[in-house]
Amino acid sequence: MRNLPAEIPRDRLGEEGLEADLAYQLVHDHLMLDGNARLNMATFVGTWMEPEALQLMQECAEKNMIDKDEYPQTAELEERCLHILADLWNAESPDQAIGTSTTGSSEACMLGGMVLKWHWRQKRRAAGLDDRRPNLVMGTNTQICWDKFCAYFDVEPRLVPITPERLHLTGEEAVAYCDENTIGVVGILGSTFDGSYEPIAEIHRCLDGLQERTGLDIPMHVDAASGGFVAPFNSPDLVWDFRLPRVQSINASGHKYGGVLPGVGWVLWREQGALPEELRFNVNYLGGQMPTIGMNFSRPGAQVVAQYFNFLHLGRAGYALRMSRLEAIACELADGLAELAPLQLVSHPRGQLPVFALKLDPAVTNWTVFQLSDKLRERGWLVPAYTMPADCASLAVLRFVVRAGFSRDMADQLLEDIRRAVDWFERLPGPLLAPDVAEQAFHH
Repeated sequence: MRNLPAEIPRDRLGEEGLEADLAYQLVHDHLMLDGNARLNMATFVGTWMEPEALQLMQECAEKNMIDKDEYPQTAELEERCLHILADLWNAESPDQAIGTSTTGSSEACMLGGMVLKWHWRQKRRAAGLDDRRPNLVMGTNTQICWDKFCAYFDVEPRLVPITPERLHLTGEEAVAYCDENTIGVVGILGSTFDGSYEPIAEIHRCLDGLQERTGLDIPMHVDAASGGFVAPFNSPDLVWDFRLPRVQSINASGHKYGGVLPGVGWVLWREQGALPEELRFNVNYLGGQMPTIGMNFSRPGAQVVAQYFNFLHLGRAGYALRMSRLEAIACELADGLAELAPLQLVSHPRGQLPVFALKLDPAVTNWTVFQLSDKLRERGWLVPAYTMPADCASLAVLRFVVRAGFSRDMADQLLEDIRRAVDWFERLPGPLLAPDVAEQAFHH
C-alpha cells in the first residue's frame, strides 16, 4: 500500500492520520475474516434488506431519532409504526396506544419491567405495605436481558427451571412462583433456545385463578422479541397479545423478524394509563418540547424509517407470505435433518418461530454437537452449539434460525453439507476428542 507509515499503532492514536482511502482499506481487509452474515444460523438479527430500504437507511444515517423537532417527519413515521403495531397486537384503541422505538428488545424489556415495578411499588406504598422485595417470575429460558433487568433494578428473579420434557414456562409453574411481591410474569413468544411459544393464554388463565383464590392481581409482560412479527401472520388465531387484559406491555425487535437491519426495537403499553406520567420526560434543549420514554437518548432514526418501509412494502399479505415461506423452509430443513440417524429434533418449526434445535442420538459417543458446529464452520456455516439452562444442562443442541434472505437453495446446500459432515464423523474409528476437550469447541 502507498504512503503507509512504518508502524500503525493498534491500541493508541498514531501521531499522524492516514488518508481516508488507506484507512478504509486497512479496516476492510481486517474484517475479511469475519463470518458471512447470510450464513449465520446463530443470530435472530436481520442480515438482509431490499436495496431500496438500504438506500433509505443511507439517506437517514445522520438523523438522531431523539431530535423530533429537527426531524419531525421521521418522528411521525415512528408514531405510525407504533399505531401499526398496536393494531397488529390487537390493542383496544390502536391510535391511543403509548410506546416508543428503542435500540432493540433489551432496552424495550428494561422499560417494560421498570413500569411493572413502578406500578407494584406505588400500589404497595398506597396500602402501607413493604415495597423492598419485588420479584419477577419467568422461565430459565428467558433472554439474558431479563437477568440484567433484575440485577440493574434490584428485582429478585423468580426463575422457573425448564426440563427436558418442558422447555418453556407454563401457567401452573408460573403461578407456583408468584406471591404478593411479584411485580409481574414474563411470557416469551418465541424462545431463543428452541423457537417455541410459551402458552401466554394459559398463563393468563392461571393468573386469573390465582386472583380468584388469593386476591393477587398480577400483570403480564410479553417478550415477543421474535414472535411479535411472526405469530400475527402465521398463527393469527393464537391469543397472546392485548386481547388478554393482564398483558400490560409487549416488546418486539424490529431488527429480527420485523425485517430491519440492527438495531431497532419496540415496546408498547396497552393504553395511556399503563405508562406512568413520572416515566415520561420532556426536553427542550434540542428545540421545541419533546417527550421521551426510552432509556437511551441519542439513537439512529434510519432503522425506524426502514421499519416503516417494510410496513409499506410488505403489508399484511407480504409479511404473511414471508413468514409462511420461512416456516416452510425451516420445516423442510428440520425434516431433512431428522432423517439422519444420529440427529434428533428437540423442537420443530411448524406453528412456532422458523427456528428449531436438534441433539445427537444418545448412542453417538464418538463426536458431539460442538464438533459438528466446528465442522460446518469449515464451509462457512455458523451454527451455534450450546447446552440448555439449569436442570437441562446435560442437553447439548444445535440451533437453526431461518430468516429473511435465507433461501430454499441455501437450505438445500446446508442440508447437504450437514449430511457430508455427519457421514465424516460416522466413519471415525473412535472418539475424535475426549469429551472434556470436545465441549470446549466453538459454541454460541
